Amino acid sequence: MVSVERVQTGFRIERNTLKVLKGLAEYLDLSLGDLVEGIVLHTFEGRTPFGPDTLQKIERLKDVYGLTLTAADSHLLEEK
Repeated sequence: MVSVERVQTGFRIERNTLKVLKGLAEYLDLSLGDLVEGIVLHTFEGRTPFGPDTLQKIERLKDVYGLTLTAADSHLLEEK
């Protein structure tokens, strides 16, 4: 185990993206914070955080929650 100090934070995120993340966290039996932390740590190392089975689950969750955004959209988003 690695001992860390966690802090409470708040940030804004697109609604359907959050729904998919919450659904994925539930599916993986993780807290939302642990899921996001794992995604970030993998990404910082240039590694993909998910295998093929989890990526398929993500695609299903995106369909369920109507998430159509892609990485290409990430710098083009604007608030309503």
